[in-house]
Amino acid sequence: MKFVNLHTHFYTKSDSILEIVNQYPNEFSDKIPSYSIGIHPWHIDDNSINEDLKIIKSKLSLKECIALGECGLDKRIDKIYSTQINVFESQLDLLHEFPKPVILHCVASFDEVISCKKNSRLSSPFIIHGFSKNLQVAKQLLNQDFHLSFGKYLLKNPELSEVFKQIPNEKIFLETDTIAESLEEVYTFAAKCKNISVDEMKEIVWNNYQTVFKQNK
Repeated sequence: MKFVNLHTHFYTKSDSILEIVNQYPNEFSDKIPSYSIGIHPWHIDDNSINEDLKIIKSKLSLKECIALGECGLDKRIDKIYSTQINVFESQLDLLHEFPKPVILHCVASFDEVISCKKNSRLSSPFIIHGFSKNLQVAKQLLNQDFHLSFGKYLLKNPELSEVFKQIPNEKIFLETDTIAESLEEVYTFAAKCKNISVDEMKEIVWNNYQTVFKQNK
């Protein structure tokens, strides 16, 4: 049983970690065995949206591509918000042909992401990566069947530890994203929050991976 890194930008080639490496349509390596691909709202380029969507569609058809993302919505950037929504929904539309989980970037946009999920009528699992909000927001997302992935903010924000304790085990993922700390450090801290062993935490996340990504087996 391996560690699972739900979202990382660095492929370490570690035999002990199943890494879901974030890739972009215009920055892609076919040497990565498990990856997600999507248009991040920060990187929307009006001149390449259609071409990017074609590339994403072609990759979603491959078994190595195990998720769409990261994609989503961000109210704290300069990109026109209506454009962000259109690009996000266009990516979700691809999952009707290639049903795979969605790894989400969501900043100040939880109501909108929930609305997009409902409107898509997809059965694909939706996972908020880098969750950092309070228990009220967590419950709002859990009530809509989202999964929550924790990493950087769990290590740095003591208040988030209290939130993490109350998240049902079957809804948890762990990640490194771009932090300097190792995945093992994230798992060790998460296990301490839940008052369980690291091996128990590994089993929880591994089982969640098997359930959420079952269509890729």
